[in-house]
This record gives sequence, structure tokens and C-alpha cells, in this order.
Amino acid sequence: MSQEVHPAGSLKQHTIWQDGQMPEPCTVVIFGATGDLTQRKLLPTLAHLLHDHPLPEGFSVVAFARRPMNDEQWRGMALDSINKYMPDNDKLDREAQHDFAQRMYYCQSDFNDREGYEKLADILERLDREKGTQGNRMYYLATPPTLDSEIIFQLGGAGLARPAAGQYGDEESWTRIVIEKPFGRDLASAQKLNREIARVFHERQTYRIDHYMGKETVQNLLAFRFANGIFEPLWNQKYIDHVQIVVAESLGIGSRAEYYEEAGAIRDMVQNHIMQVLCLTTMEAPVAFDADAIRDEKVKVLRAVPLLTPEDVAKRTVRGQYTAGVINGQPQVSYKEEKGVSPASQTETYVALKLFIENWRWAEVPFYIRTGKALPKRSTEVTIQFKRVPHMLYKPAETKGLVPNRLTIRIQPDEGISLKFAAKVPGAARHLNDVDMNFSYSEAFGIESPDAYERLIADCMVGDSTLFIRRDEVETQVQVEVSKR
Repeated sequence: MSQEVHPAGSLKQHTIWQDGQMPEPCTVVIFGATGDLTQRKLLPTLAHLLHDHPLPEGFSVVAFARRPMNDEQWRGMALDSINKYMPDNDKLDREAQHDFAQRMYYCQSDFNDREGYEKLADILERLDREKGTQGNRMYYLATPPTLDSEIIFQLGGAGLARPAAGQYGDEESWTRIVIEKPFGRDLASAQKLNREIARVFHERQTYRIDHYMGKETVQNLLAFRFANGIFEPLWNQKYIDHVQIVVAESLGIGSRAEYYEEAGAIRDMVQNHIMQVLCLTTMEAPVAFDADAIRDEKVKVLRAVPLLTPEDVAKRTVRGQYTAGVINGQPQVSYKEEKGVSPASQTETYVALKLFIENWRWAEVPFYIRTGKALPKRSTEVTIQFKRVPHMLYKPAETKGLVPNRLTIRIQPDEGISLKFAAKVPGAARHLNDVDMNFSYSEAFGIESPDAYERLIADCMVGDSTLFIRRDEVETQVQVEVSKR
């Protein structure tokens, strides 16, 4: 059956649940509930899920944070956030806001206070009885990475990490934990964090989230490569000259100085988002469309990327910081002038590097990676540049300015795919020009793409870990390093 096409601007609502699979009743516990990630992303996402997609009647949210507050004060804060940060076309009416607010509860505690976790356990047990959440729990760590170990330890100590078999009928309840990047500063710290997680949670309970994996255009890399017969035969070192992956951000670091001084562009972008895009672009076809089969192939790619030696760092990398200027008509201070940044900071806000993948498919094909903040425009794309024809039939004057064939996958903001190729200019002369063949998501499907966090939170609710990061992926991708700070 062909896809019904709708004109741009007339987008239908997408369906978030795969094959009609519905989540079981559950409680989402957000650690760091008063922080920026929760206010800007998680609360609007949960409100949109509840309002536009059927969720079980007992679905509840518990906020866990340090700030003194009661349930009603938290509900007011949550509604302020969704009204501020939800897109205008997704705004909730008064009835929907009331419904969302009544599902919200608050637990005030320091993250290292055992009594706070005991209080959380009491709240969760009460919701199981009153709302029918059946012991199903999702813990979301929307906290600085320095708190991950402590929260995980405390959850284990309070008996909140393991589902209790048989307490809620014939089916065992489930408990899952969602952990945000970065997953360690280097291999040693990544392995340490993974050991701490494994002492408390099984790997099947652990959902390491990279929101880039929730983007439709990133997921479409698999469909583009493995559901079409025309490109995969060319997807190798015989036909491809090089690959470029660019993640350009137009904003500076904002209020994230404490985090960014520790992370820099390498840990913030390259070791997670960009490595995931690289894997989907270059991996072999999985034996099945399931979580472990796909992640097995991604790990093979990561293991084939040689570690950068000091000589490689000197020859194949560039690091920089943004200076003061104007972006989109707005003044932008330099990185060292940002609040919370040391005037002597050597943290990179821009990095460019050249990598290789040492396997049969990609031998000697360079991969050029660039990412940075406070750049002229926001853009994320993958460009595959093919090799030139072995012999040009046309004269140099007829092909002046002609570039090699390029396939560009636009991840954001104008999601789509374009293919650049040569075509003859109409007329008696044999002049050739570059032309583009374009595919646009918004024009082709007439369906609104789900937000990345919405896609991933929904997947976690139903226990689908395909788009999440496995332990061995973390320990491999974190080894892509440019400097030792």
C-alpha cells in the first residue's frame, strides 16, 4: 500500500506505540525534578504522551529533588513548565492540565539521604495500592553525572531496584533505570560506573539514553540502508571517497558551564551522539531487527576505530573555543566570558577530527567529524561523498565546477535526504551542472515526527531497548579522545 501524502503544514498526529503495544500501568520517578532537563524536556514530553497517546489510567509521576516543596507546589511548578516549554500546537487545555497535575507527587530529600529513599518507597507502595501501578517503576536520572553512583547505590540499599515477583498478580512487575550521558570521562570511569550499575540493576533493566537515537532521521539510517537495494552495494570503500558528519549548534553553553567545563565538545558530542550516528551509517546489516542484534553490529564498528595516538592527535585533530560575536542578530560572549567558566579554560567548544574504520568495508575511507557551539547556524547532517567516475567523457570546459556525487542525510533542522548528481543543461552545448534530488520528511508523509525524548521514554515504558546504549558500547565509544585535560 502506498503512503498517503499530505501537503506541508497539514501534519497528522503520529502513533507512538509500535504495533498497538501499550505500556502497563507504571510510576515514573524523576531524580533532579527541579532541574533544567526535567523542566524543558521531561515534563512537556510526559504531558504530551498522556494527552495525545493512550496511557494507562494509573500512570503517575513522582518528583525527587532537594528543594523543599509539597505536592501542590510541585504541581504548580510542573504546569508552569509545560505551559512555558510545550510547543504552541501541543498546549494542554484546562481539563488536560488538571488531569496531568493530579498524577504528580513530590518527594523532598538530599540524594544521599537514606530516609528520603525510604520515604520514596512508601509513596510508591501507596501509588501501587491506590492507582494500580502494579509495582512497575521507571527511574529517570535527570541529575548531574556526578550523582549517578550515589542515587544508584541508595536505590539498591532501599530495596527499590529489583521487581518483586508475584506481588501484583501472575506477572512479575518491572523496574527500569534511565541514565543520561556522559557515561564516564574515560574508559576507567565508564567501567567503574558500569560496575556500580551492575551491582544494583541487571543490564536488561538499564537504559542509557542518547536522545539523538530518538530522532526519526537517525532511525531512518537503518531503513535507508537496509530496506533499499540501490545504495547498499555502493556503501563501501570501492565507491565512497569520504564521509562527513557535522553537528553544528548555534547556541553557546548557556547555564551549563559546570558540566561543559568537565565535558567539552569531545565528551558532550563526539563520544556519544556522533559515535552513534557513525555506527548506524557504517555498521553491517544485523541478523534481526532487535536490540541486541543491532547493538552487536554497532560495537563491531566501534572496535574497528583505532585509538588516536599522540601523533594522530597532532596531525588529525583541531580544537578551538568560540569568541565573542553576533549569531542570528544576537550578541554572543566568548566562551571564557560565560558565567562559571575560568578565564584560563582550555576546554574545547569546537573539535574537528579525522577517523578511520579498519575493516573490509571501510578500509582507508576517511571520516571527517566536526562539531561545535556558537556557530553561524544549527545543522546536523551526514554527507557521503562518492568517488569520481574513472574517466570523464566530457571536456573540462563542459564540466567546470562539477563536484562528485554527494548523498546528504539531514538530521536537523530540515529533516530529509538529498542526492547531488550531474545533469546536462538544456541546449545544443554539452554543459553539465550539479542538480539535487530532494526528499523532505514533512512534505512526504504528512505525519508529525515524535520528539526524540517522547520516542525513547515510550520505548522504555514498553521495555524496548533497541535505541538505548549497551554497556560494551559505552566502554568502546568513550575511548575516542583528543586530549587529556
